[in-house]
Amino acid sequence: MREFNEKLIQFIDASPTPFHAVAQMASELEAAGYVKLDECMKWSLQEGLSYYVTRNDSSIVAFTYPPSLDRGYTIVGAHTDSPHLRLKPNPVTKSAGVIRFGVEPYGGVLLNSWFDRDLSLAGRIVYLDAVGERREKLVDIKRPIGIVSSLAIHLDREANTNRSINAQTDIVPMMACGEEFDFESWILEEVGESSGKLLAHELSFYDVQKGSFLGIHNEFITSARLDNLLSCYVGLQALMDTKDPMMLACMDHEEVGSDSHVGAGGTFVEDVLRRIAGDDFSTLMRRSLMVSCDNAHAQHPNFPSKHESEHAPLLNKGVAIKINSNQRYATSSRTMGRFVQCAQKIGVATQTFVTRSDMGCGSTIGPITATRLGVETIDVGVPTLAMHSIRELAGTEDAYGLYQILLHIGEV
Repeated sequence: MREFNEKLIQFIDASPTPFHAVAQMASELEAAGYVKLDECMKWSLQEGLSYYVTRNDSSIVAFTYPPSLDRGYTIVGAHTDSPHLRLKPNPVTKSAGVIRFGVEPYGGVLLNSWFDRDLSLAGRIVYLDAVGERREKLVDIKRPIGIVSSLAIHLDREANTNRSINAQTDIVPMMACGEEFDFESWILEEVGESSGKLLAHELSFYDVQKGSFLGIHNEFITSARLDNLLSCYVGLQALMDTKDPMMLACMDHEEVGSDSHVGAGGTFVEDVLRRIAGDDFSTLMRRSLMVSCDNAHAQHPNFPSKHESEHAPLLNKGVAIKINSNQRYATSSRTMGRFVQCAQKIGVATQTFVTRSDMGCGSTIGPITATRLGVETIDVGVPTLAMHSIRELAGTEDAYGLYQILLHIGEV
């Protein structure tokens, strides 16, 4: 379990954006013998081989072949994106003698956690090279280059009691001193393409502090992007280690609704499954199980009333099964029964999570993919604190427990 979690932290550290996460997963899959497919080409799949395909370099689907029409696939779903600060197209602004980069919040960012952190930039650029060819390149500056500095309490005496955050004016990273700054020249020089011409970019700020173990007995994991790179990593390891037919689908844009050509609301997973199954698509879906893995809200020790006691997942007490009568989660009694049976068979604990009836309930890719594919689905997740913060926290036992269940659920 320790080695599993150490590699989980390394995976997240190397994945500051969905582009980098997909690149990491593709690298591991290829090392394990998976064959890369191209959506632009006709596929000729061979029995006994395993495959993967990416879309936009920010979503990935990987699978063993062939599927079992008797038992179907276990489809493990997760998402590659996390809430963050996205650089605006024309980012450079000036104020009080410093250069700043304008940002737009992506997803439901917990903004107050972004103050006074050492920030770097990562993502993808599109540019013309020295001979005029359009190219793409992954970017990771890696070193700290910016900060969103707090206003001193002497200038805001109500900071600890009544401070609100304006996403337009208060969350603007400070980058350099001076009055002039050529962003295009700077970013191209940073990636070794100083003779090129920048066409477009998708760049995001991230905290350079690496993930780590925490606690007197090292019982916690603290890191950025646990939601939901933790599930991507767990699903990847289960896929590569299982002996049963399995598919892993890690998709972008969940944090903003999944409605994109690479999101769960798009055609990506369905297109792959139809290519695999052909005329047997409906049969395969009716016999498959979708396990939607997305972190769950652990009960906070300082705010226990935010949960009801009967459905309050605790850290290191097992995977949380998410249930919502209004179908914000796709769990049914049938899919939950199968999941719990597997967990009990291998001696792994589970918990249940139901949002308080007087609070709004979030959602996942579970209901979206269940609707799109017509596949029975269960929503589960590792209990997590500080979700959508720049730094989140989970227990060391729960990710490994989820991995064990995914490894064996095709057997029940």
